[in-house]
Amino acid sequence: MTTPGGRPARQRVVLSERRGARMVRTRVEVQEQTAVGEALIRGLMRAQLGLAIRVMVLTVVALGAIPLLCFAFPAIGEFSVWGVRLPWLILGALVYPALFLVGRVYVRHAERNEQQFTDLLDD
Repeated sequence: MTTPGGRPARQRVVLSERRGARMVRTRVEVQEQTAVGEALIRGLMRAQLGLAIRVMVLTVVALGAIPLLCFAFPAIGEFSVWGVRLPWLILGALVYPALFLVGRVYVRHAERNEQQFTDLLDD
């Protein structure tokens, strides 16, 4: 085919034909519990365990530091707010919102790990 000026029409050059997308078998590997699927699940479990251990250590250190600070600095233990000593106020009232926030952060990160695992399977 030629154009009105006598030149040949432009033609698209393709270096290689794509015969079809490569079939991704990661979801099948997990469902059939093959070695690859088990390795993927083991990776997810390892990530979730690592997250749980980090959150637990952070929580234990933060809660354990409160009595240690009161023991190391007796003035903190003697300080009183509305007739309630500060260590009791911290342990009785302020710990619960902090634990709630730690739980929210843990759930958010655990869901992110699971979403990354699902994205890996869908790729």
